[in-house]
Amino acid sequence: MSQTVTMHPKSEPYASVAPLGFDQTRRPGVRLAGDGIDAVVVAHHATSVEFCAIDKPGTEGISERRFALRGPDNGVWHGHIKGIGPGQRYGFRVHGPWEPESGMLHNPAKLLLDPYGRGIDGQPVLSPELYTHRVGPDLAPLDSPRQPDPRDSAPFMAYSTVVEDSFDWGGVSRPEVPWDKTVLYEAHVKGMTVNLPGVPEPLRGTYAGLAHPATVDHLLSLGITSIELLPIHASLSEPQLTSHGLKNYWGYSTMSFFSPHPAYATAQAQAAGPQAVNDEVKGMVRLLHEAGIEVVLDVVYNHTCEVGVDGPTVCWRGLDNLLWYLHDGSYPARYADVTGTGNTVDFRRGDVVTMALDSLRYWATEYQVDGFRYDLAVTLARGYTGFTRDHPFLIGLRTDPALRGLKHIAEPWDLGPGGWQTGSFPVPMAAWNDAFRGDVRTFWLLNPRAQAHGYQGVSARDVATRLSGSADLFGSADPLTSHGPMGSVNFVTAHDGFTMADLVTYEQKRNEANGEDNRDGTDDNRSWNHGVEGPIRQAPMEDVESGIGLDTVIELRRRSIRNLLATMAFAAGVPMLTAGDEFGRTQQGNNNAYCQDSPISWLDWDLAPWQHELLATTTRLLQLRREHPVLRPKTFFTGAADGSGAQPDLAWFDSSGAPISPDQWNDPEMRTVQMLRAGVDGEQGALVVFNGRLDAASCTVPGHLEGETFDLIWDSAWETPTQPPNGDVSPGSSPIVSGHTVHLDGLSVRLYLSTRPCPSAPKS
Repeated sequence: MSQTVTMHPKSEPYASVAPLGFDQTRRPGVRLAGDGIDAVVVAHHATSVEFCAIDKPGTEGISERRFALRGPDNGVWHGHIKGIGPGQRYGFRVHGPWEPESGMLHNPAKLLLDPYGRGIDGQPVLSPELYTHRVGPDLAPLDSPRQPDPRDSAPFMAYSTVVEDSFDWGGVSRPEVPWDKTVLYEAHVKGMTVNLPGVPEPLRGTYAGLAHPATVDHLLSLGITSIELLPIHASLSEPQLTSHGLKNYWGYSTMSFFSPHPAYATAQAQAAGPQAVNDEVKGMVRLLHEAGIEVVLDVVYNHTCEVGVDGPTVCWRGLDNLLWYLHDGSYPARYADVTGTGNTVDFRRGDVVTMALDSLRYWATEYQVDGFRYDLAVTLARGYTGFTRDHPFLIGLRTDPALRGLKHIAEPWDLGPGGWQTGSFPVPMAAWNDAFRGDVRTFWLLNPRAQAHGYQGVSARDVATRLSGSADLFGSADPLTSHGPMGSVNFVTAHDGFTMADLVTYEQKRNEANGEDNRDGTDDNRSWNHGVEGPIRQAPMEDVESGIGLDTVIELRRRSIRNLLATMAFAAGVPMLTAGDEFGRTQQGNNNAYCQDSPISWLDWDLAPWQHELLATTTRLLQLRREHPVLRPKTFFTGAADGSGAQPDLAWFDSSGAPISPDQWNDPEMRTVQMLRAGVDGEQGALVVFNGRLDAASCTVPGHLEGETFDLIWDSAWETPTQPPNGDVSPGSSPIVSGHTVHLDGLSVRLYLSTRPCPSAPKS
């Protein structure tokens, strides 16, 4: 049964709210205009909407002025209100039908954030007053069907705040790093610097700390071009986490698509208010740009912090539940959830697509960010028949002048039907390549684990495909989706899952700290503990399972990390490193640390000697990639010569130096392969040798390269990038020639570079 909820005091009369012109009503949000502000909000099913100026916030009671907006004009409510200036806190109250069965949940007792609000003050308190329906002390619904809660939520809410979009960029412009030179670094604003030596205490864990010289020096010395930040949109943790004393540390629980998360600002900026918080974020971007580092934001438009229909109401549900959230078409109304979070933002709606594009445009222009990584991007391209490559949102990304030149990266899946779409997103959107992650882990970890237990693994075919740029996924004949290798963001780890050090240390997740009895997090880790589960604290001694000394296990674990890093560095595509993997960071086996705002997630910069060695090795690998174009090809390989008599651009050889046959690619015994890439534009060619066997192997350099010589540049068996163990050959000495036999340690990678710019053509 439909009902309405009445709130007092009454709003200011229409006389105090001037109408806006047609063009002005096309710009949702609250903006400074002349002697006041223009307020525009979309609420198609509302019967009236009030702008609420909050003059005295707090749980002890608030002072509030209400102004009834004009409308609706095609679902838009609007007005010019005099006397409202910068720093004014505000929200909206929306009147309309209360019909849960039909999906309408209007309740003017609930103060709502501006969905276009560009500044946010405070953090909501998850109390019963924050729910649009009646709940008990445990926040569970009291009624069925739901009944509206009459209590005012304003004292428990965060507030949208009027801000000025003005900032002195000092002539600093975007670095505009080409894709083929891009090295992504996924990091969390707080976790990156909360323990970083050299960053002053007041700046640790903040936007300012991320741009401090100590942080910048680390990124530049490592060879990072582009930092990809976990969400910095203002967020609100889910009730099930806060009830356990936890929070959504990663930030994948958006409360505002236009406002930065205040908690990552310095205490000084937070005390000064949203304007200062916004300026600190812009200052961070400016300083990183001055250093030549791009800023890519991880953005979450697929769902919001309001979770399922039983969750709190802070914005969209109270404005227009039927507009914003995807429903399954049933009666009584139910959400259709393809994100696994309880709600899904409905990208079939024009107003939703407009909001997302407006948000991206705002961050691109006002914050000068360089690109975006889209969480569960398939959801953003779902129409009435499922995922579609010509979705209006995707068309907007490649046509909007403010967006089309930026970096766009899809997480190319969601939990709905047809939810895996790696390689299907149109140009210019690159994508996380989960096939790269899986195949590389399988080759270096899962298969050796099987061998250690007496089982066969699989051949090197799949990892060879990933090293070649994943043409099977990104090499479509359709020009719209044929990205070339630059469409593939190659990663072995990310924020979700094991760290690289944990991949070689644990075979079972250790998520007990998350409060879900270790049920959360994936079980498909493709990891290998090398015979001992967990960290090794005593050595040497014999391990019962593997029969080898624990000091040997430690050495093999570190070599496996180097193998993973090298494969990522030498593969065609765009490498993405997860913060801390460069020096062997651990999360103590937690592979789903989304709720761990604790040392489990924070980077520990107190490095052991082996971690310094690993950091030096990672730096060297990225340096080699940067300095040698042959390691970062811009186009797919053809396997053919270029017509000038040179060798094929890519060729594969077995351990005997013979070309690999189709049958060999399917042979699980073939795990030692040689990848030969011809030089690019007169540059050196590269020979990369992979030994995926537990035992040492001999390899013969392909014999058809008459007179060609190669220098050994790097070997994963080396603990440091320049000092091989046991007096072996050092980098750059004793070149090898065609037909020469070399010996590789078990589970190792070697990089050779040709001593001449272009290898000679094969002899007939």
